[in-house]
Amino acid sequence: MKDTLEVVHRLNAHPDSRCWYVAWSPKGSLLASCGGDRAVRIWGKEGDSWECKCVLSDGHQRTVRKVAWSPCGNYLASASFDATTCIWKKKNDDFECLTVLEGHENEVKCVAWAPSGNLLATCSRDKSVWIWEVDEEDEYECVSVVNSHTQDVKHVVWHPTQELLASASYDNKVCIYKEEDDDWECRATLEGHTSTVWSLSFDPEGHRLASCSDDRTVKIWKECAPGDGDSSTDAWKCVCTLSGFHSRTIYDVAWDRLTGALVTACGDDGIRVFKEDTTADPEQPVFNLSAHVPKAHSQDVNCVAWHPQEAGLLATCSDNGEIAIWKYDSES
Repeated sequence: MKDTLEVVHRLNAHPDSRCWYVAWSPKGSLLASCGGDRAVRIWGKEGDSWECKCVLSDGHQRTVRKVAWSPCGNYLASASFDATTCIWKKKNDDFECLTVLEGHENEVKCVAWAPSGNLLATCSRDKSVWIWEVDEEDEYECVSVVNSHTQDVKHVVWHPTQELLASASYDNKVCIYKEEDDDWECRATLEGHTSTVWSLSFDPEGHRLASCSDDRTVKIWKECAPGDGDSSTDAWKCVCTLSGFHSRTIYDVAWDRLTGALVTACGDDGIRVFKEDTTADPEQPVFNLSAHVPKAHSQDVNCVAWHPQEAGLLATCSDNGEIAIWKYDSES
């Protein structure tokens, strides 16, 4: 392994609580974090250091599990164990709570914006995925509730260019959704993991999907032509499984849109970067471990997020309440 992954900054982001998730704004000028302290924090760079610009502490009554920026960067959504999702609107250097989305029966585990900015997806421990529509007056309406999972839904992610949604669940499955006749329906169910699927990430083009699991593997799925003339479902197949690299649950996976590198966050306190072998058959891709930091935070690593504009810049967060900023340098 000639590639390097070096820590650049460490931030004591959520003292005395877990830091669950970090998300870069679309231009990468801000970093949002959330945690067990019920707060969302917004970070910005001042000179060579990162400073907390504001703390959003009045939106939720319980742990904030995920945060997501709208594609325009003017809105931030936060999903909480209090069964609500808050929509925050950016006002100069501050944020105000615009609206609170209610309806899930219990913990909201994830929130994600569609690439158009007109749709929002949330998922919950209540086993459902909700699709929300946003109008020009910033009004949010739930337009579809999909119950394709049989257990807690951990994560939702949108395709980078299409209105195609994927979800991951405690039921070991991944579901793919599309809108059909003004309603959303499950078009494919990806089965192969033997334990909880924690997170998902599409590749830069959206042709493939990476999933990570409690079974300590990462699977790469590729969309393929459906067989037997069946147009009612879409076909995805597992074309690669990364196993033997992780010693505990893999909590997050992220595909870098700039370099194509794949990074994982693991319960063994490790961060691992994988590079695809460009000489391999695209139908049978090969990913090699190119960089590994075995003791990244001193506790579980919960999230990994590539910077959207600066190649190789990576943010991670941990159960110890810390955020770390890393620089990944590749030999090729």
